[in-house]
Amino acid sequence: MPTKFEQHTLGDILRILIVTASLPYPLASGGAIRVFGILNGLHDAGHHITLLSFGDNDTETPLNAICEKIVVLPAPSRSKLDRIQTLLLSQKADIETRFYSTDFEKCLLSLLNETPYDLVQFEAIESAAYLPAVRNKFPQLTICFDTFNAEADLQRVISEIDRQHIGRLPQAVYSWLQSKRIAQYEGDLCRAADLVIAVSAEDKAMLGAYRNDDQTYIVPSGIFVDDYAVPDKRVRLGKHAIVFTGKMDYRPNVDAMLWFADAILPQVPEANLTIVGQKPHARIQHLPQRENISLTGWVDTVPPYLHAADVYIAPLRMGSGTRLKILEAMASGCAIVATSIAAAGLSDAVKSALVIADSETSFAVAIRELLNNPAHRAELGRHAKLMVKAEYDWSVLIPRLLAAYQEVGLG
Repeated sequence: MPTKFEQHTLGDILRILIVTASLPYPLASGGAIRVFGILNGLHDAGHHITLLSFGDNDTETPLNAICEKIVVLPAPSRSKLDRIQTLLLSQKADIETRFYSTDFEKCLLSLLNETPYDLVQFEAIESAAYLPAVRNKFPQLTICFDTFNAEADLQRVISEIDRQHIGRLPQAVYSWLQSKRIAQYEGDLCRAADLVIAVSAEDKAMLGAYRNDDQTYIVPSGIFVDDYAVPDKRVRLGKHAIVFTGKMDYRPNVDAMLWFADAILPQVPEANLTIVGQKPHARIQHLPQRENISLTGWVDTVPPYLHAADVYIAPLRMGSGTRLKILEAMASGCAIVATSIAAAGLSDAVKSALVIADSETSFAVAIRELLNNPAHRAELGRHAKLMVKAEYDWSVLIPRLLAAYQEVGLG
């Protein structure tokens, strides 16, 4: 269980409504890890939290201990035909309607009518579909938009990568179109909120440009570093073990593994790659046909795989925000090779604990050098642990969120 951070409370105890598109437990995605960390930190700071989410709340989870109230509704169903109609018959971004439900909106407005909340906080752009309705109905209520990513720019980069492959041109066109629509939508959301939370300086620059004030703040995603100490469970991955972790139906992760498997791994034939993550996309399910690639699918816990790795890789070519996968690997003492895009959003001090390589050849060379130098791997791992504890543990990050609240008059 996470440990409590040093108390950094506001002058007043706040009643906060957190809105998210899925329950942040189990901690199986970066979004869940971020929201759970925020909920836990706000609870430890003494605030009263209501969580409104889509999902299934039939089982007891740690969320019950940190939330005063949890309200869960079934997720809306949206067919491919619905998505095509949105694309062709409207100017809306797909993400704008993906999680929209009239029942959810009614429930949200009812909660706000029943209880005098000091703050409603929307977690990620998917849940922010309801932000305009709240702003319209409760114009004086303080609203926070916690963004996770600069989504329009993320789609722009995805489009640029996909258009390099003739077979991906339809997807490239789709992402290009979505980036234009999301930019308008994302801007409207940022302007409607009282404060915007970005996870990196790069994201702040893009999201802050939508506003004409300085109410955009940086609160990176973090982890409970102590949870990544040597695990009780052990796995054996063999000699020259390379590990990648992530939700494997997420486009940046799929692209990373296809690029790595096809262009980089053949240059390191002695290495064995283990891809750890739920919901492997159809585009990568052929990879285990190669004798030096394994695909785990869902696993109960990730740290055993991180501790079994000789080298952790983050060959991302698209994405934004803070890479929680890198923070988890650092907390586990891994030697890490990452692209500049994967390391974007991390502080310079933290980047110093990584090996940064962007070309196919330089990435392969960096892996080979680490595989052949155990002492250097251990040195990088020790440095990584120190840096992530100092800058990305929730005990360091929650005070930054509370300070942002203070800036807009809460407390």
